[in-house]
Amino acid sequence: MVAAAVSIALAASACGDGGDDKDSGGSAKANAAVEGVVNASDKKGGTLVYEASDTPDSLDPGNTYYGFVFNLSRIYARSLTTFPPGAGQEGTKVVPDLAESLGTPSNDGKTWTYKIRKGLKFSDGTEITSADVKYAIERSNFSREVHSHGPSYLREYLIDNEGGYKGPYKDKDEEGLKSIEVPDDQTIVFNLKQPFADFDYLLASPQSAPVPRDKDTGADYVKNIVSSGSYKFESYEPDKQAVLVRNEHWDPKTDPMRKQLPDKIVVKFKVNQETIDQNLIAGNTHVDLVGNGVASQTQSKLLAGKQDPNTDNAQGSRLVYMAINMKVAPFDKLECRQAVQYAIDKVSAQTAVGGPIRGDIASTVLPPDVPGYQDFDLYETPDDKGDVKKAKELLKECGQPNGFTTNITARNDRQGEVDMATAIQASLKKVGIKVNIQQYPAGKYFTDYAGVPKFTEDKNIGLMMMQWGADWPTGFGFLTQIVHGKMIGDSGNDNLSQLDNKEINKLLDDAIADTDESAREKAYAEVDRKTMEEAAIVPLTYFKVLHYRSEKLTNVVSNPTWSGQYDYLNLGLK
Repeated sequence: MVAAAVSIALAASACGDGGDDKDSGGSAKANAAVEGVVNASDKKGGTLVYEASDTPDSLDPGNTYYGFVFNLSRIYARSLTTFPPGAGQEGTKVVPDLAESLGTPSNDGKTWTYKIRKGLKFSDGTEITSADVKYAIERSNFSREVHSHGPSYLREYLIDNEGGYKGPYKDKDEEGLKSIEVPDDQTIVFNLKQPFADFDYLLASPQSAPVPRDKDTGADYVKNIVSSGSYKFESYEPDKQAVLVRNEHWDPKTDPMRKQLPDKIVVKFKVNQETIDQNLIAGNTHVDLVGNGVASQTQSKLLAGKQDPNTDNAQGSRLVYMAINMKVAPFDKLECRQAVQYAIDKVSAQTAVGGPIRGDIASTVLPPDVPGYQDFDLYETPDDKGDVKKAKELLKECGQPNGFTTNITARNDRQGEVDMATAIQASLKKVGIKVNIQQYPAGKYFTDYAGVPKFTEDKNIGLMMMQWGADWPTGFGFLTQIVHGKMIGDSGNDNLSQLDNKEINKLLDDAIADTDESAREKAYAEVDRKTMEEAAIVPLTYFKVLHYRSEKLTNVVSNPTWSGQYDYLNLGLK
């Protein structure tokens, strides 16, 4: 059925490619969107449809940590900086967005100043000012009891008020955080505890997108988001769908990047992955929002004989791995963690998720396309298929000669993740470790389950499936949230291993304050090696994804900044 649908879709697109738009010509070509922009066009109109296999953590730009929401949010929330739609290194260059230019550092890199563009308006017609940007950062970083999902870098690096700033919901003083200054409506100044070489990258997070104080309703803001981008919300039904339409107060003169092409954008949630694939091929939907690629059954069809010309096999600065919880016995012992490293047959795990087209076998925390990567393998096994003898020797050393029982988590809407956990379960059984698989919804995986240390400790969850893409395309942007001790939180935690190594923490802290790029990359390589010495993370594959590219789409490009997802900023329709 899928093969027939592909034939029909190809035939239909071949008959309907004409028109007076500015589409770039040429027949479909596999991996074309990995190499450049496919079907470049300025044509306006139509309804662009996204589908997602689950719900996101949140669409609130200040309360999200999913990469696909970072990507999508740029159409309704303009951050101070962002990344342009582009392939390869072109897509990883940080550029000004809400700001007129990149930041101006001073005070030895501890002070950063930005000027926001003139003439900016929210979707309700009110003026956007620097105070709205300041407030957005205060609500997202200093009210973690309300907004627990997003990154917390700014909270960590901004100078706190004397006595501690409690956030805008508890601290009613409208001056707010004193280390963010707004001397006028266009200027915003950040004062940091220490130099931060990647600060322009940091502000590409949607947390720096402006929020008007008088329209903020805390946790309910997601129901009535005030847009600063080219689209605004017409409606939002949690767990069902969101509908966006043109923001009439968006001015292209203030925005050198956005095109505002579709008339309407519909985002549907909780659609089965195979249904999404069929809808893509049939032309009923245009983009798989989550961007984790087609289901394994669909992949087999699309790769039969040779790779389908409407597919893109993209790589994007992401690691598929299993975190080992260092706070759950017996994984509090190094040798027990090392035993797991040796026991796992990585080829079977790779096969379970779809084979080499879904990623090369990994041995390091840093993927090859992130600065600081070095090729090494501390737990090498014959043909990457595991070493039962070595694993059993280490189990004896850690006092578990007969093995033990533990639990592993996976997200229930990600079949590849569940299948990989099943392969790991089989590998560990060979050395006497019994593993029970616990599946949880993706939308609450970090807030309620795997990302809650108390929950994992109470439920004897020693192993957790995980994928991680760089918060921004540098070694610091990739490593900090998952290996720095101070990033361990009570909820929304991404350091699932609860790794808190003083040497690793110091290497990261010192590196980001260093203006020497080569020295920073050397430090990130050392952090990678020390993390592997701790055996806290089991690298499985350097993630690759197989996308199906709808023939109806224009301006299609796989951007490595968004973990190989298509860049959502300027997608349009033929």
